[in-house]
This record gives sequence, structure tokens and C-alpha cells, in this order.
Amino acid sequence: MALRTLSPSRAGDFKTCPQLFKFRAIDRIPEPPTVHQARGTTAHLALQRLFDRPAAERTPETLYDLFRQAWSELRNGDYRDLFDSVEAERAWGMESLELLRNYFTVEDPGSVEPTDRELDLVQKLDGMTIRGILDRVEEIDGRLVITDYKTGKAPPEQYSMEAFSALKIYALLLREKTGRAPDAVRLLYLNGPTVYELPIEPSTLKGTADQLRALWQAIELALERGFFPPRPGRLCDWCSFKAICPAFSGPAAASTEAASG
Repeated sequence: MALRTLSPSRAGDFKTCPQLFKFRAIDRIPEPPTVHQARGTTAHLALQRLFDRPAAERTPETLYDLFRQAWSELRNGDYRDLFDSVEAERAWGMESLELLRNYFTVEDPGSVEPTDRELDLVQKLDGMTIRGILDRVEEIDGRLVITDYKTGKAPPEQYSMEAFSALKIYALLLREKTGRAPDAVRLLYLNGPTVYELPIEPSTLKGTADQLRALWQAIELALERGFFPPRPGRLCDWCSFKAICPAFSGPAAASTEAASG
């Protein structure tokens, strides 16, 4: 089996835990949807559609209506059984609208004219095929900027660099596609709200390409050997696959417990 494509999400999975990568990318085991995923998907769709409207109509009320419309389209699909009651769904909806209200405290959408939204890029890089979906690309004061929306809570600034990993890959893809590298990438967290920005230098893109190449080779080696060792850590309690992970059942679990003891 050979690696065909790699996305920033799956690259992050492998770096976090090779076994997690296997569960998602190779075994393709379905994961139960969460309220956080539902909020993120719905908010992204609403924000994407907000910029279909004329600048004067990009108001909080419009965004709230777009969120409700997007949810009505999505709720009976993957999220059909997400909520136990109408009251729980309503509370989730109110919390979601509160996050969207935060958006207007960090940016005036009427002053933003994206050049691209939900831009799906698949690029060949040194024999690798990398795919990424960019939330938004725009010109800001003559600078080309990629903006990524986040509905989760922003990490403390000193820990924010890891969150830029995917955006640096997006920047590399955009340069390969258009011949122009972005000047900066931005993480726009609605929960806070917080905006982090990272300038993109030629050395940034070179380092990102080198890391992707090393990661691609590591994944291909793992595929060749059929060896995807679990890497237990603080995120395991939130992993959908903990119950079937070899780190928590069988001989590997015993070894882990012995090592921790």
C-alpha cells in the first residue's frame, strides 16, 4: 500500500499518534459526531455564505440567519441523533450564536473582500500529493493573507505555533498553485475571541516542505512495515478510538502500565 495524498489533518494525526492515523486514514473507522464538530461545520458554512452578500448586508443578524439555515441543511444528515432533546439542541444553538457574535468584535466583514473561499487545493510537491482546503484568502493592505476560522478555544499565545502547522502547509500549496506566496496566515478564534497572525518567510515555506517530506517518508515506511505504534498522551481521553486502541488493551496496554508504574 502506498500513500496517495496527505492533508494537514492527517499529517497532524500521524505526528500526534501513528495509531490514530491508521484508524482514520487506513482503517477508516467511523467516528461519532460531536457537538463541537457540528458547530464548526455549521459556522464555517455560514461564514462562507456571509461573503456572498453585499458588504452592507454582512451584519450579525444576517450571519445568525445563515447559521440557522446551514444547520437546517446539516442536522438531518450526520448529526441526526446528536442531541437528546429539543432543549439541548436549542442551548447549543444559542451558544453557537454567541460565538458568532464574537466574530464582529475582531473584524468588520463589510471591509473584507475575499479573493477565494473554501479553496480546495491539490498540489504535487516533490513526488508528494498534498491537499488542503483554505477557509479564506484575501488582500489586506496589499498583503496576501490566508485566514482560518476556529470555533474552539484559542491556546495561550506561547503555545500557538503548533496551531499554525496546517496554515503553513496551506501557504505552501497556495504558492505552488499561484506562484505567489502569502505574506501572512491568520487564525481567527471565535471563542475568545482571539486572532493570531504569523508572517510567512521563504524560510518558513522551505522548513514546511522539508517537514512534509520527512513525514511523507515516515508514513510510507509505516505502511511498508504495517507498524503504527500508539503514542499515549494527554489527548487519549478525548480519542474516539480509546476503547479499541492497543495502548489500552492487550499486551501493549500492559507494557504501557508497567512503564508508567
